[in-house]
Amino acid sequence: MKSDNSNSRRQFLKKSAAALTAFTIVPRFVLGGKGYLAPSDQLTKAIIGVGSMGKGHIPYAGTRVVAVCDVDQNHLKKAAEMVGKGVKTFTDYRELIQLSEVDIVHIATPPHWHGIMAADAARAGKDIWCEKPMTRTIGEGKRVVEAVQQHGRIFRLNTWFRFEDIFYGMRTPVKPIKKLVESGLLGWPLKVTVSKHTGFDWKFYWVGKTNLEPMPVPPELDYNRWLGPAPYKPYNAHRVHGTFRGYWDYDGGGLGDMGQHYLDPIQYFLGKDETSPVSVEIDAPQQHTDAVGTWRRIEYTYEDGCKIVLDGEAKDENVAYIEGPKGKLYADFRSDIPDLEKKLAAFPDPEPQQTDFVEAVKKRRKFALNEANGYRSCTLVNMGLAALRVGRSLKFDPVKQVFIDDEGANRLIDQPMRADWTI
Repeated sequence: MKSDNSNSRRQFLKKSAAALTAFTIVPRFVLGGKGYLAPSDQLTKAIIGVGSMGKGHIPYAGTRVVAVCDVDQNHLKKAAEMVGKGVKTFTDYRELIQLSEVDIVHIATPPHWHGIMAADAARAGKDIWCEKPMTRTIGEGKRVVEAVQQHGRIFRLNTWFRFEDIFYGMRTPVKPIKKLVESGLLGWPLKVTVSKHTGFDWKFYWVGKTNLEPMPVPPELDYNRWLGPAPYKPYNAHRVHGTFRGYWDYDGGGLGDMGQHYLDPIQYFLGKDETSPVSVEIDAPQQHTDAVGTWRRIEYTYEDGCKIVLDGEAKDENVAYIEGPKGKLYADFRSDIPDLEKKLAAFPDPEPQQTDFVEAVKKRRKFALNEANGYRSCTLVNMGLAALRVGRSLKFDPVKQVFIDDEGANRLIDQPMRADWTI
């Protein structure tokens, strides 16, 4: 965004600060009177970014879409047609989040926009549903947590495996895995290996190209606004839409794409929602400064000795998903512990979670995967990406949330943003 834009971010923030305070923003359905929604009624939703992911979430039980936003006119037109009569359309999300009729803002843009948009939506009094990864950097994640909590918003990160659905190669929901870990039957500390042979695909096809030639920007795309806070690079079709994941400026390859899907449930069943590892070790080729590459192995270690291993080479076909001093758990929930199901039945189930987002918004209850624990699982992803980018293993302080004695890695925690953009 150019600094002479009449609707500059600086002007927007001044207007927002004058209009809003942390303790007076409440959902309109709580206020009663005009625009009041009874608890049984639908909440209203606006979607920012209506490519394939955004369009796919237009229908959501208990909500109706009243506004959509995209910098690609083709995307915007298709989404408006899907929603139907009366939907408002925008190319600038800052206008959308000021709509009084919007309860929830769904952010389905590339990750380099997630942090800014989530923080701005929180300041504008909106509850937030954000696609993964939560943010592209550790610093942006901190700012989102601060904004959401300061303004009393309800936040949902859109990866759901910690509380529902079958968890990839384990062929089971995460709940029995959590129960097994809490039972102590595997012992402690534990090592969790995320590998093709435990049912997880690292999608190494999400790599960037190093020989991109400048191309004309399509007339339907506002490329400058698509870039937003990201450094300016000449347009090439491979940078945007479906293949943006292959470039550091916007995402982080297969780890950025699938990392929170795979790692958030591990953080949950290991009981690490309020902390982070103390180190990340990598084995990987040197990365290009622009294009994301592949890696062989990433290993995280917590202070208590628990480890998470991301196995990119997948050489060990018989690797256990979870290994402890007393036993192992393999893919398909197979174990070397005799009569595992019978033994597990004697232990209590994990604590219940708030898994209905609409109910969480209406009753102002923190969602199961929220800004705080979502920030910690996104930090797992961003720790790994930082180590890959600087090309070395790193030590991390989980309290201060900075890398130890590594200036280069710490520069990746809060990265510069272009022009007027800031979080």
